[in-house]
Amino acid sequence: MNGQKPSRKTVWSWALYDFANSSFTTLVVTFIYATYFTFEIAENETDGTSQWSVAIAITAFVVAVLSPYLGALADRGGLRKKFLVVSTIICVAGSVLLFFPQKGQVGFALAVFVITNIAFEMGNVFYNAYLPDIAPVKQIGRISGYGWGLGYIGGLLCLVAALFGFVQTDTPILGFGTDNGEHIRATNLLVAAWFALFSLPIFFWVKDKKHPRIPNARTLIRQANQQLSSTFLEIFQRYRQVLRFLVARLVYNDGLITVFAFGGIYASTTFGFSTEKVIVFGILLNVSAGLGAFAFGYIDDKLGGRTTIMLSLVGLIGFGLIAVLTRAEMLFWVAGLGAGLLAGPNQSASRSLLGRFTPEGKRNEFYGFFALSGKFTAFLGPLLLGLVVQATGSQRWGMATVILFFVAGLILLLRVNEKDGIRNVLAFKE
Repeated sequence: MNGQKPSRKTVWSWALYDFANSSFTTLVVTFIYATYFTFEIAENETDGTSQWSVAIAITAFVVAVLSPYLGALADRGGLRKKFLVVSTIICVAGSVLLFFPQKGQVGFALAVFVITNIAFEMGNVFYNAYLPDIAPVKQIGRISGYGWGLGYIGGLLCLVAALFGFVQTDTPILGFGTDNGEHIRATNLLVAAWFALFSLPIFFWVKDKKHPRIPNARTLIRQANQQLSSTFLEIFQRYRQVLRFLVARLVYNDGLITVFAFGGIYASTTFGFSTEKVIVFGILLNVSAGLGAFAFGYIDDKLGGRTTIMLSLVGLIGFGLIAVLTRAEMLFWVAGLGAGLLAGPNQSASRSLLGRFTPEGKRNEFYGFFALSGKFTAFLGPLLLGLVVQATGSQRWGMATVILFFVAGLILLLRVNEKDGIRNVLAFKE
């Protein structure tokens, strides 16, 4: 991990990628397009919820399989920046294509969404791997928090632009109409432009270290295979704290993924939120999450990543229970905003904790395993929710399943020893 203070230009150029890509996860994955697909493209809301859950599950499986291997390729070939650029281009292009599917075009819509979402997730692998390189040891928590905080601000501002420019107006900007949901579908074009524009700083001003030239593709693939096998064994034998942490995250992140994928749908189907109200809910959620990510970044540096994650999980369990049990809309708002306040710190501290455990030369690969831990069983959360909704016809029973993942993740996290994990990294350097 870098022990020197990075330039402000480097830190903020890196963090702006969170600002850029949060437009996709906020508008497409969570609030606007997920809701639009469920109610307008799918045959009915029950089928739409189930189909969306399958799409999220497919994404999770593919990312889990690809991320460690592409991480190893990036480490061995010095390809991190190139992979990040390609992932970003695919996600931007896919966001444009999401404008076109209309009522009944379920297969088209889901195919484009899955490919685009995979590119988005793979981009995060390479983006996250920059963190230990640019963050001093004593500031990794707050710098990770800067990224997550800016991400929520980016999602917030993009939602505001979507609300007033496209959705909640009789005259959408740029000449888009309201027939066939054109003004709603046009928010995907806003996402594409936002993502493309604000991702530019990381490409220009965050530099990679010089890497030895790899002679040819065959050698690169062979070395990546060797490194992947070696690292997999080392995680079990030498980096046991990494293994324990990744197993815990594998479980509690399932709950977060499910909340993000179905939060807007739950608000609209269970509490009758209109599209406009879902967007307002998303805006306030992003405000609370951004504040939480910024504030808890300092707590992370002070108390450690493990403690910060545990605090967030306790709160998420409590607010999750309120959201599932209450029938009062006001209490649902309180639960949602409280969960937002803790979701950002949970993700930010998870990223920084792995950064403390990551040896130099294996950044991308370790963050590939980090993505695997977030996705390998991530299909279980959405799939279980979809199955429970289908079986009971109740969104409440479906959403209640996320609490189980938070509780199990918290229990597993108790086995992680942060100080021992940091000592292993120092021993690796020596």
